[in-house]
Amino acid sequence: MQGSANLNVMIKAARKAGRSLVKDFREVENLQVSMKGAGDFVSKADIAAEQIIRDELMEARPNYGWLAEEGGEAEGKDPTRRWIVDPLDGTTNFLHGLPHWAISIALEHKGEIVAGVVFDAAKDEMFYAEKGEGAWLNQSRLRVSGRSRLIECIFATGLPFGGRADLPETLQDLARILPSCAGVRRFGSAALDLAYVAAGRYDGYWERNLNAWDIAAGLLIVREAGGLVSPIEGDSILDSGSIVAGNEPIFEKFDRLVSNN
Repeated sequence: MQGSANLNVMIKAARKAGRSLVKDFREVENLQVSMKGAGDFVSKADIAAEQIIRDELMEARPNYGWLAEEGGEAEGKDPTRRWIVDPLDGTTNFLHGLPHWAISIALEHKGEIVAGVVFDAAKDEMFYAEKGEGAWLNQSRLRVSGRSRLIECIFATGLPFGGRADLPETLQDLARILPSCAGVRRFGSAALDLAYVAAGRYDGYWERNLNAWDIAAGLLIVREAGGLVSPIEGDSILDSGSIVAGNEPIFEKFDRLVSNN
């Protein structure tokens, strides 16, 4: 696909940050002995990657706004457009030497996501989409899976960690969903969970209590691959931080299971 100038800027920024993170990822194994050392190192890698992305994007589009995990929010001269960036989604995986983490970059225009990139630098998989132009993995067109029976479907989610308050709710979700499907996976990167739904690797994904930068790019990639996305609660996915995503044949049943109604 011949992307727009904006998409090309996003892909270039993701690749540049990806090179930096892959280099740092190789170093993580040497730091496993010291918990503090590895944790500090990864947060530095994260901040460095965000700076690379910010430099690339703001040089190309200095008037756009900015929302990112490390650097917070900044209003742009152009109030209708902003970048939404997660420089390292899957930090815990990165810290443990697990090669499943991604860079997520989205472009929002007038409250709607119009372009998205999710780059799995460890596997050199670049997922990307623009509104109305389809979704792609490297040079291949993406399509969601065609499975129509829940019992044949694999779903992905996130599980609460470190004493988060939403554990009971998640356990109730799992109690409803696990008996109805072929399995639930928890791989530790919301951006890649959505990209995998778009690629047909998962049939659906749900999660609550997310940040806009975790899911902004991925939700567009799912839509452009022919999938459906909806908030679990509220009117807006990005505002509520909750999402259910899946292919069309199973979406209604899956959404009902997740929402418990």
